[in-house]
Amino acid sequence: MKLFQVRKGQFVYFNNELYKVYGVKPMMKLSVHLIRLRDLTQHLTKSANVEKYKPKERDSFIFNHKVYTLSLNRRAEVGDMIFIHNPIPDSLDTYSLNDIELVEEVDKYGVVTSNSHGIKHNEYMLMIPGRAHDSHPIDFQNPDHAAVENLEDTESHIHLSNDELLPKLGDVYKQKDSDHVFEAMVVAIQGQTVYLGGHLEVPQYELMDTDKWEFLYNLLDI
Repeated sequence: MKLFQVRKGQFVYFNNELYKVYGVKPMMKLSVHLIRLRDLTQHLTKSANVEKYKPKERDSFIFNHKVYTLSLNRRAEVGDMIFIHNPIPDSLDTYSLNDIELVEEVDKYGVVTSNSHGIKHNEYMLMIPGRAHDSHPIDFQNPDHAAVENLEDTESHIHLSNDELLPKLGDVYKQKDSDHVFEAMVVAIQGQTVYLGGHLEVPQYELMDTDKWEFLYNLLDI
């Protein structure tokens, strides 16, 4: 089904591949901002070009170059990745549908993630590394056409390698989803992890989320 009411957090297919919507800018010609799950690159398109997909248990897909299978068979442990499919955040939490987070603490009620979110056990599916033999691969909407369509390029296809989109050393960001004003500078980048002043590490795709972080300026350009 084609989407004309695209919402942040939805999983969608675009050009046959699996993406997550990280922003919708209605005033822009290419209003739907996507992140491709397999490599966390950014793409822009129109709502008419995407089709919604609702992830479910036993689905498997590549996230940041690693394969995972969604499971409800066991609770998360420290170091596991979780997929939030049933978000019930309290007033202090900012996680939402289809967020992917890293577990840092576990108790009988739920987990605490690296983003300091308290998530109950009934809110997530475990992301088990590897593709289970009985899993349902969802990386491509039509696997038979995957090889051909991956070679195609369109005007609505913009990679994060564009200097205007990538975080750079010296960039200063302000955290928007916090009760306190917090600004930090990018001091190092390793792979898809961005290191900010104050010993804070954030995934690149999270720093690009305009609901959570706002780019202010680059210190080296002043």
